[in-house]
Amino acid sequence: MAISMTEAAARHVQRSLEGRGKGAGIRLGVRTTGCSGLAYVLEFVDELAAEDQVFESFGVKVIIDPKSLTYIDGTELDFVREGLNEGFKFNNPNVRGECGCGESFNV
Repeated sequence: MAISMTEAAARHVQRSLEGRGKGAGIRLGVRTTGCSGLAYVLEFVDELAAEDQVFESFGVKVIIDPKSLTYIDGTELDFVREGLNEGFKFNNPNVRGECGCGESFNV
C-alpha cells in the first residue's frame, strides 16, 4: 500500500505549510458525495491520530486514514498548472468511473 506525491505537489504543500507556520503534513481522504459516489478531501494535519498511515514524498508527509486507503491505495498526488488554472490532480489507479464535472468518482 502506498500513496505518493510528485515533486511539484510536494513543493506546493511545503510552501503552504510554511505559510501556515505549522503542520505535520497534508491529509488525503475520501468522503461520500456527488453523482459518482466519492470525492477527494485534502486538509492540513497538525497532529497525527494513532490509526493514521503516513507516507512521505520529497520530505512531505501525506497522511491517510485507514478507511480512505482502501479507495486511494496507489494514488499519486500531482499539482498542475493549465493556463491560468492550477490545482491538485489525483492519479488514482482504482477509479472505474467519474462524473462529468470531475467532482466525484467511483471504484
